[in-house]
Amino acid sequence: MTKRALITGITGQDGNYLAEYLLDQGYEVHGLVRGQANPKVAQLRRSHGDVKIVQGDLLDQGSLISAVQQVQPDEVYNLGAISYVPLSWQQAEITAEVTGMGVLRMLEAIRVVSGASSSRTTPSSQIRFYQASSSEMFGLVTEATQNEHTPFHPRSPYGVAKAYGHFITQNYRESYGMFAVSGILFNHESPRRGSEFVTRKVSRAVARIKLGLQNELRLGNMEARRDWGYAGDYVRAMHMMLQQDTPEDYVVGTGHTHSVQELVEVAFRAVGLECGDYVVSDPEFRRPADVNLLCADPKKARDKLGWEPAMSFEELVTRMVESDLALFSESGR
Repeated sequence: MTKRALITGITGQDGNYLAEYLLDQGYEVHGLVRGQANPKVAQLRRSHGDVKIVQGDLLDQGSLISAVQQVQPDEVYNLGAISYVPLSWQQAEITAEVTGMGVLRMLEAIRVVSGASSSRTTPSSQIRFYQASSSEMFGLVTEATQNEHTPFHPRSPYGVAKAYGHFITQNYRESYGMFAVSGILFNHESPRRGSEFVTRKVSRAVARIKLGLQNELRLGNMEARRDWGYAGDYVRAMHMMLQQDTPEDYVVGTGHTHSVQELVEVAFRAVGLECGDYVVSDPEFRRPADVNLLCADPKKARDKLGWEPAMSFEELVTRMVESDLALFSESGR
């Protein structure tokens, strides 16, 4: 029988890749969106025409119950969030409501619908829930690498909201016996990444500089180090977590870090330019409380899921630059 998946945040980078992956696996995929007028919905329909759209809002409990009742999913992937860390400082309250409380509302919708449905009375037929947790929950780290047992010390409203979502997922699993898991994903990027994120900001700027459409690239903390991987690899791990016999949380990352400076150097090297001629350090782009180092210890995901990242950092950055070169060459601006 065909499995059904419901994805929140389906118009974002991860939702887009996950929908593509699940469709390839033979799933019937439903995407939760707030309104048909969203231009990203039209783009999603063009790229993934088989995705079915259902109305709902992570701020509205009733709409989530209705969506789960309508779809009757086998799996729910909660990827919806206000996920841009600098924006969470400017809009801390709505970040808490969407990124934190939105998890609670979706879990409650699943609990209500599962409890009311006589067709879901056995553990094997439970709605399985995936929560997109984040390495930003670790924040101010005291260990060189972070695993499933590393304490959280988030350094932004986004990180705090994600920590709430993580713990409430754990709470529902332990309190109600739900098959609910969290994937603590480290930074994962792609040509589909939003332009506000540093990796895409860099790849877009490098492409535009190469084409003579831009003169400089302004960045904040060049020494910050992150564990960057390819988003297409990470959605495989999400799916793997929901195929296990026992619900458990997993850290997902490459286990290697690179600085923003290295990111810039690789990007400019991809177009044959020297980054020092174009990059300007700008204090405006520094966070109020920055996170200087995040590096995954993905041993559990490797050993228990059999998951490994397939794309290297250099290949990822080069692919992003090449994609943006094609984009701006075609548009001319």
